[in-house]
Amino acid sequence: MPEMNYRDALNLALKEEMRRDPSVVVWGEDVALYEGSFKVTRGLLAEFGEERVKDTPISENSIVGVAVGAAMGGLRPVAELMTVNFALLAMDQIVNHMAKIRSMFGGQTYLPMVVRAPGGGGSQLGAQHSQSLETYFMHCPGIHVAVPATPADAHGLLKAAIRDDNPVMFLEHELLYNSKGEVPDDPESVIPFGKADVKREGKDLTIVAYSRMTILALQAAEELAKEGISCEVVDLRTLTPLDTATFTASVKKTGRAVVVEECWRSAGLGGHLAAIIAEECFDRLLAPVRRVSGLDVPMPYSRKIEKLCIPQPETIAAAVRETLSGTY
Repeated sequence: MPEMNYRDALNLALKEEMRRDPSVVVWGEDVALYEGSFKVTRGLLAEFGEERVKDTPISENSIVGVAVGAAMGGLRPVAELMTVNFALLAMDQIVNHMAKIRSMFGGQTYLPMVVRAPGGGGSQLGAQHSQSLETYFMHCPGIHVAVPATPADAHGLLKAAIRDDNPVMFLEHELLYNSKGEVPDDPESVIPFGKADVKREGKDLTIVAYSRMTILALQAAEELAKEGISCEVVDLRTLTPLDTATFTASVKKTGRAVVVEECWRSAGLGGHLAAIIAEECFDRLLAPVRRVSGLDVPMPYSRKIEKLCIPQPETIAAAVRETLSGTY
């Protein structure tokens, strides 16, 4: 399998699906001439032309709203938002239309559309451009939510999202775009939604994570292995649908769990995952489930303080040690 970075894996998925299906179109701010703020749409305009690759006005509500109508009309639009923070300007379309039309029409229409949006903290972009908003979308029934951590998963999940007849929020962490990994060279290599992946086998404790937190969890597990601590790392890959069977099976095996999320702790995804583990694995748990979360503060601009607000490999490793020692 060839090695490529996360950005190029997404680009490859878009090209493969546009070649496969002429109903797939791409639009958003600066996706055509400028080839995307993060260059994920590089080369699309040259290959597929301006009828299928379009620059839009700076209006997220319009970008998503037009995609909703186009999907109802038979196209498979992939709408790019320059950042997930700007999705807040399109929440009416996302929550009241994109998520609900299939249900409100009694299944008489499909909504095969994808909204791609980079996000996350750690780039020193300040409070308004460093948010992790995945729980906003996960909380709304009718939307699938994908959060790939590796180039291979970004490639396979984006292809699955484009082929899906349900609307998908496809969330990409900005600090993953340059990360590298092997990607299958088979254009039919698709990763199904709702299937978590055990990224590392272990026996002492399960770390449940997603997106960039999976990468940091793997780094923590590598360091802990030097101390003789064996961690199993489960990457959720999609939040809706959520593969509870895989991570609960892992926790039942290890007896302990640490849940890692970059989003804010209050009403965060980690609380939901911890509740599932408590309900499904109560008689197998050897210690309470521990959460490692982003701090409940607007993201500071200072690089050193920003780092303190986001889980790091050392904070994940500390949580693992505390869970194993029973220190709370």
